[in-house]
Amino acid sequence: SNMSHKTSKPRKSVEPKIDSSFSLKQIQPITECQKDVIESFEEGQNLVLMGTAGTGKTFLSLYLALNQIIKGKGERPSKIMIIRSIVSSRDIGFLPGTIKEKMAVYEEPYRGIFSELFGRGDAYEVLKNKGIVEFCSTSYLRGTTLNNTFVILDEFQNCNFGELDTVISRLGKNSKILICGDIMQTDLNKSKWDVTGLPDFVKIVEGMDEFDIVDFGVEDIVRSGLVKSYILAKTRFYEKNEDKTLLTE
Repeated sequence: SNMSHKTSKPRKSVEPKIDSSFSLKQIQPITECQKDVIESFEEGQNLVLMGTAGTGKTFLSLYLALNQIIKGKGERPSKIMIIRSIVSSRDIGFLPGTIKEKMAVYEEPYRGIFSELFGRGDAYEVLKNKGIVEFCSTSYLRGTTLNNTFVILDEFQNCNFGELDTVISRLGKNSKILICGDIMQTDLNKSKWDVTGLPDFVKIVEGMDEFDIVDFGVEDIVRSGLVKSYILAKTRFYEKNEDKTLLTE
């Protein structure tokens, strides 16, 4: 083990450590897109993973970040910040409870992913208490700088351009961002999606060397066959009814 840390001087910042009783399942990429993501990530790229639901974009992003934190080789971030927009969602105002309790609803999917990755139900809470993972809404980010952090911006289709702008401008030293989302599934309706400037955002990062964009298609769905056929049917429906709104007011 690395003994070089044992100096008589106290270290200024103590890095959060993952207990050895935590073992991360080793994940093998199942599809070409997943292989592309892993390669880009290992080359140190920032990533935009976009496309169909059910393709494991968030799962893979969290796995890669955790794997690198646990291996702890070289200059790498030591914590994960999961960020979501809860601004555009109509339901948060109606959810009972404090802002903290409301946020907890949005954390549910990550609890599930962590349980699966570590094979233990308390994984998310334990790592949260150790400061290795944090959850935040885009509304609370102004004025903070995120150093040594893997930023996972999830469900980015529910952000507007301003929120994306805020998140990216918060990145500090030795941080990386992985942006995940499904543009078919936005809570903002289709026309609002254009107004929010999200297509512009995608075009902007496409022009940056620091970013790789990986587009997930229906062939990348790793969930059940039902999910795959539903998404295919939904895609066909939208293509046929481009000019009509799905639900009449």
